[in-house]
Amino acid sequence: MLKNGTFQMVRSYERNGDRVRYYSVERSQWEEIPAALVDWDATAKAEASEKSENEAFAKKVHTQEEAQRMDTIMDVDASLQVAPGVFLPPGEGMFVIDGKHVSQLEQAGAEVRTDKKNFLTQVLVPIPVVPGKRNIDIPGPRAKLRVSSTNVEFYLREAPPDPDRNSPIEKSSRPGESGPEVELVRATVKGGKRQLESIKTMFGEQVQEQRKTLSMQRWEIAPTVYRFTLGEPLPPGEYALAEILSDGMNLFVWDFGVDNDDVPRASPKK
Repeated sequence: MLKNGTFQMVRSYERNGDRVRYYSVERSQWEEIPAALVDWDATAKAEASEKSENEAFAKKVHTQEEAQRMDTIMDVDASLQVAPGVFLPPGEGMFVIDGKHVSQLEQAGAEVRTDKKNFLTQVLVPIPVVPGKRNIDIPGPRAKLRVSSTNVEFYLREAPPDPDRNSPIEKSSRPGESGPEVELVRATVKGGKRQLESIKTMFGEQVQEQRKTLSMQRWEIAPTVYRFTLGEPLPPGEYALAEILSDGMNLFVWDFGVDNDDVPRASPKK
């Protein structure tokens, strides 16, 4: 700022004795003028005002960027809040909420195994009147994922919803309503496998299927997002969440285990 009321747009300046050297923005070169021509008070005020404006602008940009970032987060399916401070991770699949901890359950492939004793008896008898038996097992005696026996809930997110479909309010699913039929099955550990179901047949036709199921309540909390709640804590053991299809149990199940909280867990090996 000059004493005659004019000013110079400069990128920077330095005062050396009675001279002021500055880089002119207008002419893109270094120039010098006598220091006596400069109104130093007005220059200091202009600098302070510019600094304040720059800080205000930077703050405004930061606020806008934060708002945009939050909008981006809220736009993705990870924004679905399932408990105070707990959000469902993105993507499709089955998730377990264990207190404040969220884990995605992996699918394990179950196997159909024929009871060899019954099969041998059927072969030896001229007319196969002996009931046959098949078991649905998960390989291995223990699931990798372990949860506690209290405060456990499950969430299933299926394929993205149809844009034309309205978002329903939370409701309890009843027979006949759309939505997946999922059962919680307690496995029986036998011979290094986890047996989920036993199927009896007669003359090649299925006559009975047995599996230990626990009661669950299903709720649709958002389009294609389902919540499954339990009426009581789960006792220690091995479990699987199985989707029941029109032709029987889906052999790809979500397995997990519940440990006995009274027994100290072994320390991980180093």
